[in-house]
Amino acid sequence: MDTSHDRLLIIDFGSQVTQLIARRLRELNVYCEIHPFQNVTDGFLLEFAPRAVILSGGPASVVHEGSPRPPALVFELGVPVLGICYGQQVMMQMLGGRVEGGKISGGGGTAEFGRAFVAPAEQNLPLLDGWFAAEKEQVWMSHGDHVAELAPGFEVFGTSPNAPYAITADTTRHFYAVQFHPEVHHTPNGARLYENFVRLAGFTGDWTMGAYREQAIAQIREQVGDKRVICGLSGGVDSSVAAVLIHEAIGDQLTCVFVDHGLLRENEADEVVAMFRDNYNIPLTHADETERFLGELDGQSDPETKRKIIGRLFIDVFQKYADQVEGAEFLAQGTLYPDVIESVSFSGGPSVTIKSHHNVGGLPEKMGLKLVEPLRELFKDEVRALGRELGLPASFIGRHPFPGPGLAIRCPGEITRPKLDILRKADAVYIDQIRRHGLYDDIWQAFVAILPVRTVGVMGDGRTYDYACALRAVTSVDGMTADYYPFTHEFLGETATRIINEVPGINRVTYDITSKPPGTIEWE
Repeated sequence: MDTSHDRLLIIDFGSQVTQLIARRLRELNVYCEIHPFQNVTDGFLLEFAPRAVILSGGPASVVHEGSPRPPALVFELGVPVLGICYGQQVMMQMLGGRVEGGKISGGGGTAEFGRAFVAPAEQNLPLLDGWFAAEKEQVWMSHGDHVAELAPGFEVFGTSPNAPYAITADTTRHFYAVQFHPEVHHTPNGARLYENFVRLAGFTGDWTMGAYREQAIAQIREQVGDKRVICGLSGGVDSSVAAVLIHEAIGDQLTCVFVDHGLLRENEADEVVAMFRDNYNIPLTHADETERFLGELDGQSDPETKRKIIGRLFIDVFQKYADQVEGAEFLAQGTLYPDVIESVSFSGGPSVTIKSHHNVGGLPEKMGLKLVEPLRELFKDEVRALGRELGLPASFIGRHPFPGPGLAIRCPGEITRPKLDILRKADAVYIDQIRRHGLYDDIWQAFVAILPVRTVGVMGDGRTYDYACALRAVTSVDGMTADYYPFTHEFLGETATRIINEVPGINRVTYDITSKPPGTIEWE
């Protein structure tokens, strides 16, 4: 728990967009943490000592027995509290108001989902400074229940057609509550509401990457002492920033291990090794284990089998090289804050764990090492900002994510070395096209998948029977949801022509326009 900044506590009731609240606040240089409601006890609140509290949305109904509640102490701390959607309803219910269940909850109230428009009440509210320049503000509603009676001390400051208490507040106690979700982009002016709230709460915006860098270095030195640290370096943004930060803290006590499993993109191993050896002089072991990995993967087609082989071999290989680092007691990982949130999400409650987080599957337990995770309080965009603060090359800070199993999960069906070679060449052409057109930084992730089918084609008046490939490019904020990138037909046609002309073995190119959900970003 960070203690060097003014802190804001977000109590999570299971909303799928709670992370977006934290992102909005971090953009305002406000330090905040998300904690599931079960973990927020009176003792926790007193230790955390928040300057303000936000109650998130959630799928439960406050009219049902046993529905989630924050501790009553939240309303006795004397700090501003903002309730959002379910957070508004639970605030009203606990402070003496009344919530009416909608049809989904077995009641007769009116639900409201999607875009809505809120009109202001007659009196002004500092929370709404910069709002209602027009007669109404667009917001995003997602609620089955609604407030039917305000708690004592609250007044109405905004209404919508199906939410007469869309914005309410008890200005004496600095309690604010809204029925909509200001954190989503469908509420265009939502960021201003959060900005007003943290200003009213007295935050100074002291959460900066410069301050975080100094704090993280001090914590690493205190944790590690004179012991040695090993870092599994993938060349991705997270592990690269973690490695440079730790090296700045402890110098040659850090050793990086870069495992080349033969499933990397074209020239990737050389680029990663050169950057760290030439620019940072970090002790680096380049473990070329291509033959070992491809030997066991040759001919494998089942996705889970591929992943298990890669995971097992990675652990074995990393173990081998880690044993060569005398005195190593710590393993460095690029764990990010979304991983932490997803791991501690309460199961069996209103939200379920999205995934069990472990950056290097099973490795710490097997090796008996303690973890160093200097990025575990940061979102992806903050990691990039820290990378800029540390002076990493822009080409590395802006790199698209690349999966641990590498090209194996972009090669559905049987893995063979010839198919991997074809895939590398096609991917290089595709990324080159994206860069030539100035689109790389607009795209979250882009890659080629080689399909497990061959198709008939005609080239040079002769018949071909070669592989088809699929281009994939998505836009996203954090990878949890994604939309396909809207390339022009001219771009796609030009790219397909280049791939077919420059990559022997491919005679057909398709473009994947599936969003996430229902699809995933990767193909396997």
